[in-house]
Amino acid sequence: MKEFLTAKGVPFTNRDISADEKAMDELVKLGAMAVPVLVVDGDVIVGFDRTRIQKVLSLS
Repeated sequence: MKEFLTAKGVPFTNRDISADEKAMDELVKLGAMAVPVLVVDGDVIVGFDRTRIQKVLSLS
């Protein structure tokens, strides 16, 4: 996902749940049990769903 967002010029914050306990807690609160997770304006996308990501970010 990082490569995709970078290639599209989309700024993002990478959070490493294995090294950041707070990030892991936030992931659990979102109800996500897998990574990657992308949150855009409250919309939570679990996994690399290219079609949904493009739609949420208005990308082509």
